[in-house]
Amino acid sequence: MSKDQGQPRNTHPPEYDAHRTSAGDMPHQDSCPVRLVVAISSRALFDLGASHQVFETQGVEAYCRYQIDHEEEVLEPGVAFPMAKKLLALDERLGKRGQVELILLSRNSSDTGLRVFNSIRHYELDITRAAFTGGCSPYSYVSAFGTHLFLSADPNDVRKALAAGCAAATIPPTGHPPGDEAVQQLRIAFDGDAVLFSDEAEQVYRQHGLETFNTTESAAAHNPLREGPFKDFLIALHEIQRLFPADESPLRTALITARGAPSHERIIRTLRAWGIRIDESLFLGGLDKGPFLKAFDADIFFDDQRAHCDSTSALVATGHVPYGIANEY
Repeated sequence: MSKDQGQPRNTHPPEYDAHRTSAGDMPHQDSCPVRLVVAISSRALFDLGASHQVFETQGVEAYCRYQIDHEEEVLEPGVAFPMAKKLLALDERLGKRGQVELILLSRNSSDTGLRVFNSIRHYELDITRAAFTGGCSPYSYVSAFGTHLFLSADPNDVRKALAAGCAAATIPPTGHPPGDEAVQQLRIAFDGDAVLFSDEAEQVYRQHGLETFNTTESAAAHNPLREGPFKDFLIALHEIQRLFPADESPLRTALITARGAPSHERIIRTLRAWGIRIDESLFLGGLDKGPFLKAFDADIFFDDQRAHCDSTSALVATGHVPYGIANEY
C-alpha cells in the first residue's frame, strides 16, 4: 500500500521560501514531507500495441473480448516503464521524508483493465490507485489525484490536462526500448522555452528571427521569464533533491536547450530567481539534442517541438509537450 492516504497536493509549500537559503541546501528538520504524484496511462506504462490494433481494426467489443481472453498474459514493458520503476525506487529512498506515487489513469473499463493490474502485480510495481474511465478521457481526474505530471499516449488527453494547469506530455506507445535498470539514478531532461518557461521568447524567434531573438533576450537578461507548464513539476523534483547531498542524490535533472550565447543568460537568471536547482545545463546553439541526451543517459526528455521529439525518441523516452506557439502551426 502507499505510504500516504490522500494528502492534498503541495507543490510549493509555505516553508519552501522560509527554509531555502541557496539552491541545493538541505531542508530544516521541520519541513513538511515532500510529495510527488505522477499519473500514467496504461499505454505509456505497458506495450499494448497488439490489443490497440484490435481496437483500431475491429472495434470496442472485439477489444474487450481480446483483453479478457488474454488477461492472464503479462504485458511487456512500455516506453515509460523504466522511469516508472525508478520513481517507485525513489519513493523507497525517501522513507518518512516524503512520497512519490504513481497513479494509473486509463480509458479501459475495470474489466479490460484487469490485465493491466495483473501485469502491475507481476512486475511488483507499487501502484494501488487507478481510474478506469470506460472509454472517456481520464484527464478530469488529474487534478483530483493532486497530480504533478501526467503521461499519456493520447494527445487529446494531454492537451486537456495542460489546459487544466498540470504538466503533461504525450508518450508515443512505441519508441526507445526499456533501458538498463542497473542504472539506479533517475535522470530527467527538459527543454526550456514552452516547457519550463513560457513561450514568450519562442514567439519572438518565430516571428522575427534569430538575430532579433538574441537582441531581445540580451536586453531582457535580468527579467525572469514567465513560468511554463512544467515549472511546478520541476519544483517538486527540486524539493526531493534538497533531501539528499548533491553527490548522493537518486535524482538528476538537466536543461537541454537549443539556445546558445548570448540568450543563455536570461535562462540562468530565471532559474536563479526561482531558487531552483538544475544539475546540468546544456546550451547547444542549435545542435541536435539526441547525442547529448544519450550522453546524459536520460530516462525521459520533455520538448514542445514535434520535430525534436521525433528525432530523440529513438534514443531516449521522449514526451511531447503540446504547448505554445510551436504547436499552433
